Amino acid sequence: MKILSLFTKAPQHQRFRYNPRFYDPVKEELKEREDRIKSELERERGEVRQEPGDYRSRIAGSFQAARKRSKPTTDTSATLIRLGILLFLTVLIVAYLEWGRPALYLLFLFVPFYFYLKFKRK
Repeated sequence: MKILSLFTKAPQHQRFRYNPRFYDPVKEELKEREDRIKSELERERGEVRQEPGDYRSRIAGSFQAARKRSKPTTDTSATLIRLGILLFLTVLIVAYLEWGRPALYLLFLFVPFYFYLKFKRK
């Protein structure tokens, strides 16, 4: 068995490569202060600076802006048609429970009327 292992490569240990990072608290504090001052100056000028990892500035006003862009529907005819459909379906269910199958024939009268209302504008 030892003869076969002579022809194969023996596994080696994994090497650990450690590159130390040096921390300089003075340099770090100076960099934070510079960034804070730059952002204050840009805010005063009205400029918006976006860093690659800064997603908050992109999200900040997007919901309010989208709400201002979208206009609420004030079309009362759509509301009335919706109300009429719901009322009809409620009456149809009550009629089916009361009279049974003949009440379903009302549905065959309602479907063409609904399509007429839906497609008459186009």
